[in-house]
Amino acid sequence: MSRVAKNPVALPKGVEVSLAGGNVTVKGPLGSLTLNRNPAVEVVVEGEQLMVKPVAGAENANALSGTTRALLANLVNGVSKGFEKKLTLVGVGYRAAAQGDTLNLSLGFSHPVAHKMPAGVKVETPSQTEVLIKGIDKQQVGQVAAEIRAYRKPEPYKGKGVRYADEVVILKETKKK
Repeated sequence: MSRVAKNPVALPKGVEVSLAGGNVTVKGPLGSLTLNRNPAVEVVVEGEQLMVKPVAGAENANALSGTTRALLANLVNGVSKGFEKKLTLVGVGYRAAAQGDTLNLSLGFSHPVAHKMPAGVKVETPSQTEVLIKGIDKQQVGQVAAEIRAYRKPEPYKGKGVRYADEVVILKETKKK
């Protein structure tokens, strides 16, 4: 059995789990999320913990049990605390402004870039060069952050572009004569 799957997922106060058919629904103070579980994995609620067990004889059950446990832990963290990604804009004239559910970016193009946020994801701009993306679904928050970063990735010579706050860009040396 997977070592990850052996660890139970602790359920904090205010988080409820319901098992119906092949779905696991987690409800908490920030909202509710649903996971379609694989039939090769069994999810059991034991007191204040979620246990994931592989079904005997199923193919890839051990690997899927570890993956399912990690996904369930993300659901529990999402509905209790939420997830956030921080982006930084580096470059002269690079600016961001949040207006409702739209993020307006000025990234050195001849036109402004407007990125519409999907349902369940909120965006804030603490300063003109910082973007904070928040939500309860870890995958969705990461996907939105990656889409915004893709508009202008950090280039390797000056480091200009949109980067994650914890990202380290290694700069190349310019060509010598």
